[in-house]
Amino acid sequence: MVMGGESYWLKGTATWYGDVGGDGSDGGACGYGPLVHVRPYHGRVSAGNAALFQQGMGCGACFKVKCLDPSICRRRAISVIITDECPPGGACSDNQYHFDLSGPAFGRLAIPGMADSIRTRGEVPIVFSRTLCKYPGKNIAFHVDEGSTPYWLSILVEFENGEGDIESMSIKQANFGIWQPMRHVWGATWCIDQGPLQGPFSIKLTNGPPNQTTIIAPNVIPRDWAPLSTYTATHNF
Repeated sequence: MVMGGESYWLKGTATWYGDVGGDGSDGGACGYGPLVHVRPYHGRVSAGNAALFQQGMGCGACFKVKCLDPSICRRRAISVIITDECPPGGACSDNQYHFDLSGPAFGRLAIPGMADSIRTRGEVPIVFSRTLCKYPGKNIAFHVDEGSTPYWLSILVEFENGEGDIESMSIKQANFGIWQPMRHVWGATWCIDQGPLQGPFSIKLTNGPPNQTTIIAPNVIPRDWAPLSTYTATHNF
């Protein structure tokens, strides 16, 4: 889904899931794992239906969401991040665009003091707009997934500023002159299985439309990389 900025609003619906003070599911379908429990994800968690999740290609996208019921909702929009998938069925399938928010995020739609009331309501009409992701003090990071080997390298992308979602990702090995395309596996995870692979690895990312930008993180993953380790670039989009 391409949206041209915060001046472009679409109608949708929103519900909430998980615990009242929780972060939706434990990690969610984007693969962010425990990151959803800490800032900047905490309190901004949202699952998206098929039109928003886009088979995982929508992971990391940021949106402004504003409730349309003046009797219970504040006028100001909240910001949320797609970290999970709203499963088929119910409101997730009945509406063209649907956000299933964490308990705290859904509560922030309400007039102060009415968070419990809006959660009791359960579902509200909204308008929403794509917005740029901003993670102050955070550079883009690459988490090497468990089970990765020199023959199968799986990487989760974290804290991507700007459009937030990723359209393509490539890797370049040490002493190897060409970029090799990586394959989108699920959520925010990309992999390559054309081993043996030798680090250090440079990563090239292109984010999604409408403001497509490409950045390169040179030698961001070291020669002695290890599964379950996170490697941070020196910059961001």
